[in-house]
Amino acid sequence: MTKLISIRDCDKHVNEEVKMHVWLTDKRSSGKIVFLQLRDGTAFFQGVIRKDNVSAEVFETAKSLHQEASFYITGTVCEDSRSHFGYEIQISDLEVVTNNEGYPIGNKEHGIDFLLDHRHLWLRSRRPFAIMRIRNIIYKATIDFFEKEGFVKFDAPIFMHSAPEGTTELFHTEYFGGDAYLSQSGQLYGEVGAAAFDKIFTFGPTFRAEASKTRRHLTEFWMMEPEMAWMHQDESLDIQERFLSYVVKAVLEHGQYELELLGRDSQKLEPATQGHYTRLAYDDAVKMLQEAGRDFKWGDDFGAPDEAFISEKFDRPFFIVNYPTVIKPFYMKKNPDNPKEYLCADVLAPEGYGEIMGGSERESDYQTLRQQIAEAGLNENDYSWYLDLRKYGSVPHSGFGMGFERVIAWICKLDHVREAIPFPRMINRVQP
Repeated sequence: MTKLISIRDCDKHVNEEVKMHVWLTDKRSSGKIVFLQLRDGTAFFQGVIRKDNVSAEVFETAKSLHQEASFYITGTVCEDSRSHFGYEIQISDLEVVTNNEGYPIGNKEHGIDFLLDHRHLWLRSRRPFAIMRIRNIIYKATIDFFEKEGFVKFDAPIFMHSAPEGTTELFHTEYFGGDAYLSQSGQLYGEVGAAAFDKIFTFGPTFRAEASKTRRHLTEFWMMEPEMAWMHQDESLDIQERFLSYVVKAVLEHGQYELELLGRDSQKLEPATQGHYTRLAYDDAVKMLQEAGRDFKWGDDFGAPDEAFISEKFDRPFFIVNYPTVIKPFYMKKNPDNPKEYLCADVLAPEGYGEIMGGSERESDYQTLRQQIAEAGLNENDYSWYLDLRKYGSVPHSGFGMGFERVIAWICKLDHVREAIPFPRMINRVQP
C-alpha cells in the first residue's frame, strides 16, 4: 500500500512512490505538461503531470482543476533545487475530492481590506501561512523555555473586577447585575501564583479598549507574563535576555523555510541569539532624542516614533531601564537611589520595531503599596486581595509581560501586528 505522507516529510521519501492529500494554489500547463502548485498545511511545493505518464482521464482532470480544489495525489518525490522547498512530485494519479470555481483570492494583488474581509480564506496563502507557522514555533519555544527554567503555567481569569492600570482603556461588561472588565493583563493574578509556586507564567488573550490605529496596536492580543518570587529586577532582566535569545534561536533552527517564504533576512536576527543586551537608562535615552533635535523632555513617555528612532541604533533587543514614576503603573517598586524612578524596564526590538516587552520589580511593602494605590486615584477596596499578598509572606518579586504579536511582527518583519494573529481585532474590525 502506498504510504500517505506530508509535503514537509518529502526529504525522507526521495525517489519513492507516495500518496498525499493536497489543495491547489495555482496551475499552469504547457502542452503535454501540467504544473500544479500544491499545499497541504505543512508546506508548499510543485506537482508535475506529464501526459505520456498518466491516463487521458487523469490528464484532463488535472487541466480542469480550479484554485483550492482538494484532491489526493500519487507520485514519486524528486529533488528540485529551484524551489523554496527543494522537492517536487512527479504525479502518476490523482483523485478529486472537491473542485469548485470562484475562489475569491486570486494570484494577484489585493487590497488589505479585501484580504482582511476574507481572512478566513487568506490564511491559506503563503505569507500568512509562514507567519502562523512562526507564531507556533515561538509559542512552543516559550513553553519549552519556561518549563526548563522551572516555571509553572498559571492561568489568569479573563473577567476582572478591577484593573491593573486603571479602567479607562478596558472593555466593560455587565456581570449578573454588577460590573466586570475584560482583562488587560494577567499580571496581578500572576503575582498570586508566584507567591504560591515561586515562578509562574501566564499566557493568554488580553483586551484593551484603546482607540489606536497604529501598526503596533490591536484591541485583542496575546500576552505572556512571568512572575518570579524572591527575585530583584536585575535578575529578571537576565531571564528576559535568555528568553528572547532562546526564542529567536528556535525560529532560526526550525523556521528557515517560513522565513524564506517571507523574504526575511535571517542574518538580521542572529545578534539577538548572542545575548549582551544593552541596558540603557531612561535618562540616556532622553538625551539621545534631545541631541537628535527631537521634541522630548524628561518625564515624557516614548511614542512609537521615539522608540523606533532609538531602536535603529541597535542590532539586537535592548532594555530601557528606570522610567519616571509618573508614566508607569502603581504596582512598581521605586528606585531606592532615586524615588522619582521605578525599577522597571522595557525591551525594544531593533530595526525600528520598538517595545515588545515590559516589566519591573513589584512593590512588596504593604503600606507603600497602599500609598501608591491612593496616589494613582484607585479604590483600595478593589485591591484588597492584592494587598493581602504584601500582608502575608511578602518577598521581593519581579515580573514582565511580552506582547506576543509584537515579537512575531519583529521576527517576521511585518508592517503591522494585524498579520501576526489569525483574526485581528481592531477598532474598525471585528469580523470575520
